[in-house]
Amino acid sequence: MLNKIKIILEMIKFEHTIFALPFAFTGALLAVRGVPAWSTILWITLAMVGARSAAMGFNRWADRAFDARNPRTSMRALPKGLVTPAQVVLFTAVSSVLLVYAAYR
Repeated sequence: MLNKIKIILEMIKFEHTIFALPFAFTGALLAVRGVPAWSTILWITLAMVGARSAAMGFNRWADRAFDARNPRTSMRALPKGLVTPAQVVLFTAVSSVLLVYAAYR
């Protein structure tokens, strides 16, 4: 199970989420005209993680047939069979729920 999660996080390039966080934090700084509460920063971080993970998971799932035929992308986890489409859909659904709940908070 942990190996599948590791593969999925690698598949969606989870580490790139860190590059998106400054944009969200800048928006928060501008919105409150100062530094938001730590709890707000936490929920913004979780919402960004959920949003980007859901988007990348959906993109990998939707493009799996194209990725399989493209020599540049044929070695990705989904076309290679390291994870199943159902596992990616479940990951995308969980990430979407995280986004919605964090945004609600």
